[in-house]
Amino acid sequence: MTLFTFLIVLFAAALHASWNALVKSNSDKVISMTAITIGHAPLALLAMPFVPAPAPESWPLLAASVVVHTGYQLSLMQAYRLGDFTQVYPIARGSGPAIVTMVSIFVFGIYLAPTQIAAIGLIVAGIFCLSLLRQNNGLRNPKAVGAALLTGCLIAGYSLLDGFGARAAGDAIGYIAWMTVINAIVFAILIGVFRPTALKGVFTEGQMTLWLGGSASVLAYGLVVWAMTQAPIAVVTALRETSTVFALFIGVLFLKEGLTRGKIIATLLTLSGVLLLRFGG
Repeated sequence: MTLFTFLIVLFAAALHASWNALVKSNSDKVISMTAITIGHAPLALLAMPFVPAPAPESWPLLAASVVVHTGYQLSLMQAYRLGDFTQVYPIARGSGPAIVTMVSIFVFGIYLAPTQIAAIGLIVAGIFCLSLLRQNNGLRNPKAVGAALLTGCLIAGYSLLDGFGARAAGDAIGYIAWMTVINAIVFAILIGVFRPTALKGVFTEGQMTLWLGGSASVLAYGLVVWAMTQAPIAVVTALRETSTVFALFIGVLFLKEGLTRGKIIATLLTLSGVLLLRFGG
C-alpha cells in the first residue's frame, strides 16, 4: 500500500466515525439513518455524468451489495438505539476486518501469516473486552453487543462484495455512485412503507444530517472502495477500522460518554490488531 492510499483510508476513517456519531446523537435513529442514506445520493448523482456506468459483470455484486448495505443500515440503527457509541462502534467496526481476513483466507485461499493470526487475536480480544463493559447506567448490554456483532458481519459482507464489485466494474467511482443511489432509493421506499413519519422527518428536522452526514458517508466509503482497487481488500478494511480510535474521542468529548479504563484498553487492543494486520505482512 502506498503512503497516499494509506493516508486516504485514514481520512475516510475519520469521516466515518464522524457520521456515525451524528446517527448516535440523534434521538430518533430511524430519521438520522434515513437522512444519512438518502444523503448519499446528491454527490453520487453529481458524479454519474463524469464516470462510466459499472460493467455488466459487476451488476450481480452491486445488487447483492445493495441488499447487504440495507441490512447493515437497519442493524446499525438498532445497535445505536440499544447501546453506547463507544461500545457499539468499536465492536461493529473491529469485527469487520477479522471476518474479511478469515473469509479471504478460507474461502479465497489467501495465505495467513503468523502476524495476521496475532492481529485477529488482538481484535477478538478487544471485542470480547468491549462486550463485557457496562453502559453509563452501570448495566451490561448483551442485546447491543449482539446487534453490533451482526453489524460487523454485514460490514464484512459489503466490504468483500464492493471490493470485488469495483474491480469488476472497471471504475470504482462509477460503481460506488450507482450502488449508493440505488441503496438510497431502496432504503427510502422501505422507510416510507414502514415508518412514513420518519421519512418526512428527514426533510424537516434531519436536514443537517442529510447534507453533512450523507456527504461525509458517501465520500468516506467512495475513498475506501477506491483504495480496495489499489491494495488488498483485507488490508484496506483493517486500516479503515482505525476509526474506532476517532470514535472513542468523539464519544467521550462530544457525546459525553464516560471514559473508562476498560474502554481505553479494549480500543487499544482493537487498534493494535488492525495496525498489525496492516503492517505485519
